Amino acid sequence: MERIPIKKNNKLLDNAKNLRRNMTRQENHLWYDFLQHYPIKIYKQRIIDDFIVDFYCHQARLVIELDGSQHYTPEGKSYDKARSKVLERYGLSVLRFSNRDIDNKFDGVCYMIDQTIKKRIADAP
Repeated sequence: MERIPIKKNNKLLDNAKNLRRNMTRQENHLWYDFLQHYPIKIYKQRIIDDFIVDFYCHQARLVIELDGSQHYTPEGKSYDKARSKVLERYGLSVLRFSNRDIDNKFDGVCYMIDQTIKKRIADAP
């Protein structure tokens, strides 16, 4: 599959910077207690197309999203599904975790992220 270059809407830059400075408690926990020191570069609040994703690993072409309660409404589910389709057109995979997963199953979340990154890099063309 041919890789499509990822577009970036620079109009979202100020919003992305604000989100980086004001991450949720769960985003902070995942970032400072796992992703920040992961041996492969991971970005926080990265602009991809017309979206700001929570975390992005370019080498694995992986988006990591943490979902609060608004993501579980019918509107939130519909929006996330459409958003994931756009991201997948770039050859990206989207991993989603609930805030509850971060609070109650943190080690399992970290393990899943680690395994997914390793598999995606190993399987890359």
